[in-house]
Amino acid sequence: MSGPDDAVRAERLAAALRENLKRRKQQARGRQAGPAETEAEAGAAVAPEPGAADKDGGER
Repeated sequence: MSGPDDAVRAERLAAALRENLKRRKQQARGRQAGPAETEAEAGAAVAPEPGAADKDGGER
């Protein structure tokens, strides 16, 4: 690779690393909110919908 190509590649890599660092910092701040909140949110996300067992027509 030539000098200008290396410079462009290095700038793209630096920008990607900055974005990655910014995203990781935001995720870390979210985890600091408290484990009780995140567990409740996670439980709500995977909890079956009430009456979901009845929707398929009953017994198999």
